[in-house]
Amino acid sequence: MTVPDEADLRAAVAEELPAAQADLARLVAIPSVAFPGFDHAHVERSAEATAALLRDCGLTTKIVRAGGQPAVIGVRPAPPGAPTVLLYAHHDVQPAGEAEKWDTDPFVATERDGRLYGRGCADDKAGIMVHVTALRALRRTFGDDLPVGVVAFVEGEEEYGSESLERLLAAHRDEIAADVIVIADSTNWEVGVPALTTSLRGIVNLFVEVRTLQSAVHSGMYGGPVPDALTVLSRLLATLHDDAGDVAVPGLQSRAAAPLEYPADRLRADAGVVDGVTLTGSGPLVDRLWTRPALAVLGIDAPTAAEAPNALVPSARAKLNLRIAPGEDPKAAYDALAAHLRAHVPWGAQVSVTVDQLGAPCVIHATGPAYDAARAAFRAAWDGVAPVDIGVGGSIPFIATFQQMFPDAAILVTGVEDPYSAAHGPNESLHLGEFARACVAETLLLADLPARLSP
Repeated sequence: MTVPDEADLRAAVAEELPAAQADLARLVAIPSVAFPGFDHAHVERSAEATAALLRDCGLTTKIVRAGGQPAVIGVRPAPPGAPTVLLYAHHDVQPAGEAEKWDTDPFVATERDGRLYGRGCADDKAGIMVHVTALRALRRTFGDDLPVGVVAFVEGEEEYGSESLERLLAAHRDEIAADVIVIADSTNWEVGVPALTTSLRGIVNLFVEVRTLQSAVHSGMYGGPVPDALTVLSRLLATLHDDAGDVAVPGLQSRAAAPLEYPADRLRADAGVVDGVTLTGSGPLVDRLWTRPALAVLGIDAPTAAEAPNALVPSARAKLNLRIAPGEDPKAAYDALAAHLRAHVPWGAQVSVTVDQLGAPCVIHATGPAYDAARAAFRAAWDGVAPVDIGVGGSIPFIATFQQMFPDAAILVTGVEDPYSAAHGPNESLHLGEFARACVAETLLLADLPARLSP
């Protein structure tokens, strides 16, 4: 097979980009939220639209499920002696949240100043379209004889915890086995600087509930000697961090991150930290973000302030989110946090701790020919800018599942997000220039892998 040169592949991608943006807009228009309480018919529609896109790329496509939301599998066998590449993305999205916080309709893809705004524009319907655009560009240059075998696996409930993913992978293990796995669900270091993600923190979500009374009682008649549950909960939550803001739970692991500098002013701008608020914790920012535990209070169940009566609150509950360092066992981390909560509850209040979600962290040892090919493709697509290896403070627990099920596969965690994408927040957006570069990079990677991986 004659391999087209880089210029031909770039030209093919450029020809496909207008259709890619239009198809991305059609995907964004489907509010495919897999959370309970939302209309899951939209998730079905999203799966069908994704399947149609992959089918048009020449893949044999089907919609599958294992007790959860629909995923899409598309397969095209490898030519003799060529490797097979698994292309992962997810077609479900986060809820839009409060509409008034969006500048435009979250489910209408809106272009403004070189970015495309809408829920899922970046996370992760753009990941689907990077895969689709690369496959279209390869077909435009190679015809029907693609240089690699392709398995596309597009999940339908990643934002809701990938509850059925492990069952799906087990059920379809043989047909999705691959030499290289490309997971297009991460971020780049900054606009203009590509990245490979080589570590992610794990996740432990739990509920802690405290009780001091059988029922609410008059705050004037009993306040003073009788503790209310909200005060107990507040004091308990205050024990989770030391005065510097570092997590103060014994037994949690920490380790050093990659030797990258993340300037504090850039972090403040990226996160939208308001004036006067100091950053918490100690040590290098990349360590605090990528390889140390982080603990946040996500929500509290209590009477609303406007409607609260003059009564002592009998019970209160909080949801805690713990991000754990690469290498940490999520069950051990949960046990450490639960033990801390039970040991520090004040005034003998009753306390219960229940697990909500456990997700494993991962470390990827990014060496070998597939990673060499990826770095070369990224450098070319970003016009000579070398990619950096980064950690990510967020969690993609299923990567550890892929590592366990396909231990011999090279796993490449890529993405189209950047520090300004606001994934999961209002005004989520995709930088269209970075999207184009990501499409070029994946096209070059797929074309180059047969030569890199040949015996």
